[in-house]
This record gives sequence, structure tokens and C-alpha cells, in this order.
Amino acid sequence: MSDTPQDPTSAPSAAAAPGSESPVDSLTELQAQVAELQAKNAELAEQYLRAQADMQNTRRRAEEEASKARKYAVESFAESLLPVADSLEAGLSIQDASPEQIREGAQATLRQLKSALERHKVLEIAPPAGTKFDPHQHQAISVVPRPEGSQQEANTVVTVLQKGYSIAERVLRPALVTVTGQA
Repeated sequence: MSDTPQDPTSAPSAAAAPGSESPVDSLTELQAQVAELQAKNAELAEQYLRAQADMQNTRRRAEEEASKARKYAVESFAESLLPVADSLEAGLSIQDASPEQIREGAQATLRQLKSALERHKVLEIAPPAGTKFDPHQHQAISVVPRPEGSQQEANTVVTVLQKGYSIAERVLRPALVTVTGQA
């Protein structure tokens, strides 16, 4: 062997086994792989940061929309009640209305109110007599004895003292009812 250092970029020595790479070629290849992986890492880090920013923007927009929805949720309902208020004010402005006119105006206003409630899915709970008592929709105010010879079953509605209301199948107020007791 000679004491002179070999140029690392020179051709492989004759002592190297055929088909094997020189350490210099392996090092160059590994450096290329490292550079490629670093570039891929930088690209993935940028994608991650963009995804994080998109997520934060989406969350912020969703919170703003939810806030607006809560703030203006009753707007449509309030708009549908304005004609009812107008009708009541018009009725009260008439000084010399007859009892029949007042009754007709009140009935027309009630129809307007019921229509507005129905448009917004507010439905009456007014069970007919004989309906089985439902504790999810009814509140029993009193229990009355079943009349002698009555075919009405126990624990059924006798009368409705006050209508109840539900919205989208959720009870706003249960109907106040009297129910039959046990025999």
C-alpha cells in the first residue's frame, strides 16, 4: 500500500469487491436521501400548519354562525306574531264596538295566533275525554271518581282544564287535566 492518500472521488480501488459500492457512493446516496426526507418533512410540516389554520378558521366560522343563529332564532317567530299584535291594537282602538264585534275580532285574532304558532310547529295538546293519561304530555290536577256504570277506564282524561303545547315533539307546557280514579 502506498502512503499517499487517495482522492475520495476517484474510482474505487481494485481491492473492492465487484458489485459493491464505495463508501463515498453510499455516503452521497444517504445524503441525497436525507435531503429528500428533509424536504418531505418540511412539506408535511407546512401541510400540517395549513390544516391547523383551516381547522381554526372553520371552528371560528361555526362559532360565529351558531352565535348568529341563537341571536336571531326568534326573528321569524316574532315576525309571524306582528299581525296578531296589529289586530289586537286595531281592536282596542275602536271606541264604540259592540260585544259581538269584540267577540268576532277576538276570534279572528285567535285564529291568527294559532296559525302563527302552527307555522312554527307549536302544537296544542288537548286530549279528548277518555284518552289514556300520558304523564309526558299531561299533568293531572285532580283525580275524580269514575261515575257508576261508566265505561270510561281508570286513569283516563275526564276534562282538560288548560291546553298544553309542544314544539317539535318537545313539551313546552303539559295539558292540565282531571283523570278518573280507580274503581
